[in-house]
Amino acid sequence: MKKIILTSDDFGLSSRTNEAVEEAHRRGILTAASLMVGARATADAVERARRFPSLKVGLHLVLVDGFPASPPETIPNLVDKRGKLSSPLFGAGLDFFFRPKVRQELEVEIRAQFEAFRKTGLSLDHVNTHHHMHLHPTVSELVLKIGRDYGMRAMRLPYEPLLPSWRASRNGFFRRTGTWLLLTPWVSLLKKKFKRARVYSNDFVFGMNDSGRMNLDLVLRFFCQLPQGVTEIYFHPEISDIHRTGEDGEDHWRQREYEALIHPRLPQALLTSGIQPITFSDLKD
Repeated sequence: MKKIILTSDDFGLSSRTNEAVEEAHRRGILTAASLMVGARATADAVERARRFPSLKVGLHLVLVDGFPASPPETIPNLVDKRGKLSSPLFGAGLDFFFRPKVRQELEVEIRAQFEAFRKTGLSLDHVNTHHHMHLHPTVSELVLKIGRDYGMRAMRLPYEPLLPSWRASRNGFFRRTGTWLLLTPWVSLLKKKFKRARVYSNDFVFGMNDSGRMNLDLVLRFFCQLPQGVTEIYFHPEISDIHRTGEDGEDHWRQREYEALIHPRLPQALLTSGIQPITFSDLKD
């Protein structure tokens, strides 16, 4: 049977993102959102989530390219002079693996973000990471260890199947193949870790290769290419002022992803294709 989880990442990033998440759940097909606990609009996101308990909320761990939940002075090896977490992903990955002090601070920060989520009072539906950093073996070990203390039962498996992804997108075959070959060994290792830790996950994901291009037509094609099992499709919606940013600005593609999520063709497409919308919390059943 084909089942689908429809998630928004970056919940809490801004009030416009939060409004898009709320509307995409209330008027559209969005079933879940992943909360950034150190973002500037986190409090607003939590308030909206409390008003809509049917929206399942998980933790979007930010360990690079964002702001921490810990005081910056307690994690000096993770942050720059502005108190922001490292942006170069490759360099951060090397530090996580080879520098013991960095690993110690990483554990502190991961625990701080789980604790911040716990204090919201929201039920923890799932966990994932900004830029899929839990593919890194050091990060995954720490998240699984700390998550156990906070009742974590489900995580995102960032595995995008090559051929269905390419058939739906109709572009970038060699780029997608390279990404698939690079990530497949790490995905296999992560699946084994999930199994040992008794953590549930999706089987497949769409959105890794097409972030910024998740418009209505592409999402409909993803529905047609959906494999048997549980697939997560994730988005980055925002209700944007496109007159301020211009047609090619970041706000514009986020707006298009929001418009796709609320389009009436999507629920009809799910119904006619027999695809069942679920959340991560449903996986335990």
